[in-house]
Amino acid sequence: MASSPDLPSAGNTPENPGSDTSSDTPNAAGAHAGGERRGRVRARRAAVMAVPATLVAAGLAVLTAQGALGVQFAISGMPFTVTATELNGTGFEQFGGLDNMAEGSPNAGDSGGQVLIVTSAIKHATLTKLCQSVDLGGTNLLITAGSGAEKVSATDLTTDSTELSGDAAFNNIEIGNDASTLTKARVKGPIGVFSQQADTVRIAHLRQTNYATTAGVFKLPGLKLRFSDSGC
Repeated sequence: MASSPDLPSAGNTPENPGSDTSSDTPNAAGAHAGGERRGRVRARRAAVMAVPATLVAAGLAVLTAQGALGVQFAISGMPFTVTATELNGTGFEQFGGLDNMAEGSPNAGDSGGQVLIVTSAIKHATLTKLCQSVDLGGTNLLITAGSGAEKVSATDLTTDSTELSGDAAFNNIEIGNDASTLTKARVKGPIGVFSQQADTVRIAHLRQTNYATTAGVFKLPGLKLRFSDSGC
């Protein structure tokens, strides 16, 4: 924000350190009063310039409290793959956003530590044959679950993705909502952001590239964690 130069108050001439003419110099009381006024003007300007940053910080706090931010922590910046033969969910929402890495993260590269993502929120979800893997450089950390009779289940599930594919079907879908007005998964996105929501979602052959996942409850029957030469 550009600031205009300070203007002298009426009846006072700005001090001129290079002038020796006493008639051009205001009396001591006038100079003192003018200095106080200029100080108050500068203080007010500093306060005004600080308002946007304060509002942003307050806005982020409100969004976090409302669950509007898909991720409420600094991401590592290492993407991971998630697959499932089938996902079924009730209460589905989707909107865009930004995830942030920890300051100084070696994974930031030229991104400035930010990743443009799509947040998918599902109130209740089940997943069949879940697989999750992250490339650690030469080996993969592999997690599998839900391969038996009992499926993986989650409540208040959010995923922050850069890629998502599969065969999808939605019931009562609404496309083009303002993200701040979403109601299906009880998560509200930032105002002015494009979004969509539906009563139910089914995705067969799900595949995601994610940077973060959160859930209120996440049940993983038949969980197996291991290192592998290949990912999901």
